[in-house]
Amino acid sequence: MAKYYDVHPDNPQPRTIGQIADSIRADALVAYPTDSCYALGCRLGSRDGIERIRTIRKLDDRHHFTLVCQDFAQLGQFVRVDNDVFRAIKASTPGSYTFILPATKEVPRMLQHPKKKTVGVRIPDHVVTQALLAELGEPLLSSTLLLPGEEEPMTQGWEIKDLLDHVLDGVVDSGDCGTEPTTVIDFSGGEAEIVRHGAGDTSRFE
Repeated sequence: MAKYYDVHPDNPQPRTIGQIADSIRADALVAYPTDSCYALGCRLGSRDGIERIRTIRKLDDRHHFTLVCQDFAQLGQFVRVDNDVFRAIKASTPGSYTFILPATKEVPRMLQHPKKKTVGVRIPDHVVTQALLAELGEPLLSSTLLLPGEEEPMTQGWEIKDLLDHVLDGVVDSGDCGTEPTTVIDFSGGEAEIVRHGAGDTSRFE
């Protein structure tokens, strides 16, 4: 049964954020809000969390998981970024973008694309997510909370709790966070390739 965390959207309660972070460190799988829509998140090295996300979303091994990072310094530990790409990403973060880049050795192999050795990274512009990332001190391994057969991601915490109570350990609710997933830009080939048009403006990458 999932624990329900009611978090203030502008002034997240430190004690509650600490409880959520502790549960994630203990291998919990949580649903949490971002600046584009809800996501499923677990700790970086959680094999159980990865398998549970794959099961809930019915994903194959070619799916790009995303490392949700607090800031650019943290992001740079997990992906290789050349100067041109650095400038483009820096100008777009924090924001509703996911960037696919070559993974460094800091990224567990089970998170990397099996052939390309890439991983998704993003820096969200969301007060609650940022508070949680600061408390954790490491990225959240994440995937958009888009259920099989659905057109749009889930957006309401209480609805997620009702529907996924039996498969999650926690639901973080800080109000509505929109329905549009991130814009996905693949930089793994050196040039920007728009993989998915979403909440982030694509004009600078076209």
